[in-house]
Amino acid sequence: MKSKLKGHQSTLHYYIRSMKYLIGLLGFFTAQIVSAQVPAVYQNISITKDGAVLKTKEGKSVSESELSTPYSLSQFLNATTGTKKGFDFDFGSNFNGTCYYGFTNAQETSKEQVIYFKRAMKISKGKASLNMANLSGKYDMIKWKENGVGTIGFRLANEKGKMIYDGRFSFEFKDSSFFRIPALIEGPFINQVQMHSAVIIFKTDLKCKAELRINDQVLKSKKDTTVHEFRISGLLADSRYSYLIKIGKLAVRNKFVTNPELGSRKPFVFAYASDSRGGQGGGERDLGGTNAYIMKRIMAANTAKGAKFMQFTGDLINGYLSDREASRLQYANWKRAVEPWWHETPIYVGMGNHEALGTAFTDEQSKTWSFVDKFPFETESAESLFKEEFCNFTNGPVSEDGSALDPDDSKIDFPSYSETCFSYSYDNIAMIVLNSNYWYAPSGYDHIGGNPHAYLMDNQMAWLKQQLKSFDEAETIDHIFVTQHTPAFPNGGHVSDDMWYHGDNTARPMAAGKKASEGIIERRDEYLNVIINESKKVRAILTGDEHNYNKLKLRPTTQIYPEVYEFPKISLSKSIYQINNGSAGAPYYAQEQTPWSSDVSNFSTQNVVVYLHVHGMKVRAEVINPVTFEKVDDFQVYPIE
Repeated sequence: MKSKLKGHQSTLHYYIRSMKYLIGLLGFFTAQIVSAQVPAVYQNISITKDGAVLKTKEGKSVSESELSTPYSLSQFLNATTGTKKGFDFDFGSNFNGTCYYGFTNAQETSKEQVIYFKRAMKISKGKASLNMANLSGKYDMIKWKENGVGTIGFRLANEKGKMIYDGRFSFEFKDSSFFRIPALIEGPFINQVQMHSAVIIFKTDLKCKAELRINDQVLKSKKDTTVHEFRISGLLADSRYSYLIKIGKLAVRNKFVTNPELGSRKPFVFAYASDSRGGQGGGERDLGGTNAYIMKRIMAANTAKGAKFMQFTGDLINGYLSDREASRLQYANWKRAVEPWWHETPIYVGMGNHEALGTAFTDEQSKTWSFVDKFPFETESAESLFKEEFCNFTNGPVSEDGSALDPDDSKIDFPSYSETCFSYSYDNIAMIVLNSNYWYAPSGYDHIGGNPHAYLMDNQMAWLKQQLKSFDEAETIDHIFVTQHTPAFPNGGHVSDDMWYHGDNTARPMAAGKKASEGIIERRDEYLNVIINESKKVRAILTGDEHNYNKLKLRPTTQIYPEVYEFPKISLSKSIYQINNGSAGAPYYAQEQTPWSSDVSNFSTQNVVVYLHVHGMKVRAEVINPVTFEKVDDFQVYPIE
């Protein structure tokens, strides 16, 4: 053995050195594998054992920064343990505050809410205990002792009183003890409703099988899971259906109505809004990243108005995070706010800039900041998370692969558009939902790569043209609405970007060091030419981003260029409205001066919801404040006056 180890002091020393060599090799190959995950569309990023590193324009190396909140969804989801007396909670040692709790009233109404008990629990270092004796006798509104099961909703507020999360859990009471059982924690949500089909999706906190009953159909989960998605077919158009969901011993019943036959031209109304991220004023105006108060008011107003569906285009949450679980927490709070109404009435959601989930680089010395879409795109990007969290139509473009900016035709280099860009129809209208924050890089797009705010990239534009052509040729469709988060013509809050950038055409996407040939205003003009000059049926652009309501009557005579503009200009063949409603709860923006300001009217910083009343060939917009029900605006969209 000694001869084999010549030159080494001992066998142990030899093995230590050998292991270090192997570990070094493993680290090298691991770094190479991870480095290969840096998408080809990015440059100036490398991967080290400590994470991503950016080489700045000045040649400095800046490490990846963590943009997160103190809390994540995973720490609150399964934090409950049954005991002899009730339940123990452990929300993580970083959480101190208050837990409000009570039963849900699902037995009384399909639009269930938590009915909070008169006392709350203090949480210290994440720990609290609930004695169910407090919820017995005259406080046992669900008869849990008699039925042996129940559901408790809880709301967490931190030590400063800020609301963080609305959750729930279900339990079974047997043998004088309490046990957790799978709880319905999201949904059910009715999605992708068409004339003869629909999708119902919901989540449970524990893996289990679930069952959906509708008419004579009984659909069952194939395996234990927490995400339950059921596609229902064979339905009749314009018909009301009741559906029952069973999870173990728990059951909930709701209803929905299928779409009418295309082109039936019966009068109907739908709702539009955007920008519900957390606002000011305390309480539910900022419940874990979303303005739950205004969203609840909007949804109640939708019911009062008889809205058949709601289009909500972007900035649901505060976002701008690098932690996936922190983003999930904010999405969960948004969905909880609108959930009671979404059981019955579809909500179709689009992406905004605050849905951003990215890799950030912050140089503390020079205070520079770069933020690009998180990678690997397939599993980590903002688009992949949005697709996981919602259940939109899947008829959009695939990605920007194959476009002029694609660095490699042989592999996938860009994020997917799936469920972030799509279209749907209802009766005689079509809605085209665009993603103007695809592959979004609020900063760093001109050095690392990425897409600036509001730019519609090539493949999405090609898809838009195809969709417009298809709907223009459809005899059943009379009106087309195009919606994207960012206005073509900003008026207050985003004049420095959106499709204007103070009249500067410079902003454009870059991939692998190659910049797009068209700047932001050139791309805006191409967009306008497609939806106004080439399409016969586009009635309005529905936008948000700016936290206000206003309408722009875009005419052939409207001034749409800066005083000095050296690029080709277009002429508009007809007038349409840009209806901006980014006032679903985010902090307000006042009006700013632009070349088209004289054609802007009814600018308001009130929280509002826009209702589009469709009656055959006529479309009228009614705008109300969902808190006061004050009418803010009322005008004819088409025929335009």
